Amino acid sequence: MGAGHSHSHGHDHGHGHAHAPADFGRAFAIGILLNSAFVLIEAGFGLWSGSMALVADAGHNLSDVMSLLIAWGAAYMSARPASSRFTYGYKSSSILAALANAGLLLVALGAILFETIDRLFDPRPVEGWTMIAVAGVGIAVNTATALLFVSGRKHDINIRGAFLHMAADALVSVGVVVAGVAILMTGAWWIDPVTSLVIVAIIGVGTWGLLRDSVKLALLAVPDSIDENAVRAYLAGLPGVTAVHDLHIWPMSTTETALTAHLVMPGGYPGGAFLREIAHELDHAFRIGHATVQVETGAEDDCHLRGAHGTEGHDHG
Repeated sequence: MGAGHSHSHGHDHGHGHAHAPADFGRAFAIGILLNSAFVLIEAGFGLWSGSMALVADAGHNLSDVMSLLIAWGAAYMSARPASSRFTYGYKSSSILAALANAGLLLVALGAILFETIDRLFDPRPVEGWTMIAVAGVGIAVNTATALLFVSGRKHDINIRGAFLHMAADALVSVGVVVAGVAILMTGAWWIDPVTSLVIVAIIGVGTWGLLRDSVKLALLAVPDSIDENAVRAYLAGLPGVTAVHDLHIWPMSTTETALTAHLVMPGGYPGGAFLREIAHELDHAFRIGHATVQVETGAEDDCHLRGAHGTEGHDHG
C-alpha cells in the first residue's frame, strides 16, 4: 500500500516445514518397478488368452506407471529451491501433475472402452484359468504398492492418487478373478467384456474425483481441508482488529497453502510478536504454512483494495 493511505504495514511469514511432504522416492521407485513388470506379464497373458478384462486392466496399470512417474517427477520438482524467476519455486508442479494424471486416465479409459464395446458385440474364447492366475498376481502387486503410499494419502493429492489407483487396481483384480471363475463355471465368454466395462466404470469414478480436485487446485480454490469462514472468524476475533478484508487462501502445491490478509487495527501497530503468533496459529490450527498479514491503522475505507473483488457480503477486500 502506498504512503498516501497512511497504513502501517506489518508482514510476517510462517513456513510450515513440519508439514512438508514426506520423501516417497523409494515408494515411487518400488511401485514403478513392480507395476511395470506386471503390465508386461498381464498384457502378454491377456493377448495370449484372449481376455479383454486382462488387457483392460493392463492398460490401466500402464497408465498407473505413467501416473507414478509424473507424480514422482512433480515431487522432485516441488522440492527444488525458489529462484528470482520462480519465487515460489516449483511447488505448483504437483498440481500440474495431478491434472496430467487425470487427463492420462481419461485417454486410457477411452481406448479401453472402445475395444471393450467391440468385444462385447463379438465375444471370443477366453482362458479362465489364465485370468485367475494373472489377476491373482495383480492383487498381490497392487496391494503391496498401495501400502507404500498409505501413510501420505491424507495430506497430498498426488500420494492420495497413487494410493487410490493401486487400491482400486487390487479390487479390480479381484473382479477379474471372479470373472475367470464364472467363465469356467458357465462357459459364457461375454462375462469377460462385461467385467471390462465394470473396470472402466470403477476407474472412471476415481478419475472424476481426481480431475475435480486437481482442477480446483489449479484454479487456486481454498483447499477442501480449510474452512475459509473459520479462518476469517479467527482473524476478525483477534484483539484490536475491527475488520478483515482482502483475505486470500490458495494452494501453493498439493501439500502447502498460502494466505494474505489485511487487518484493520485503528489502535495502532501491535508489534512483531502479535504477527508471529498469528502465523503460528494459522500454521498449526489451519495448516496454512505461508501467511502474510498486513496491518492497517488508518480508516477501513482507506485501503484501495477494499471492495475491489465485489464480495462485500463476506467482507473481502
